[in-house]
Amino acid sequence: MQFTFAHNNFNVRDLDKSLAFYREALGLTETRRINAPDGSFVIVYLGDGASVHLLELTWLRDWDRTYNLGDNEFHLAFRVDDYDAAHRLHQQMGCICFENPDMGIYFIADPDGYWLEIIPVK
Repeated sequence: MQFTFAHNNFNVRDLDKSLAFYREALGLTETRRINAPDGSFVIVYLGDGASVHLLELTWLRDWDRTYNLGDNEFHLAFRVDDYDAAHRLHQQMGCICFENPDMGIYFIADPDGYWLEIIPVK
């Protein structure tokens, strides 16, 4: 028996804002969408065009508050082939929330406060 990664889910408050962020910050694009017949939710899967792993964004119509992310110790990590250019882009976007120069990594935060680790290809 073998298990393989399929996707990770983040619930989001503003789907359009999140889609724009993930497109601009990480180059992720929509691969498919599920719309609830009654309009109560929308699920959008984002891909990087290179791997089979997807990010699932879920928007819930009746959710009326900010999501509680706890201590935010969980995150997704992204390798990037041009670390310096990525860092410049994320600085311009104002989304860098933590840097660890000694480890050669940094984190960006999406519109809902989820952390995304940026690491260079080594």
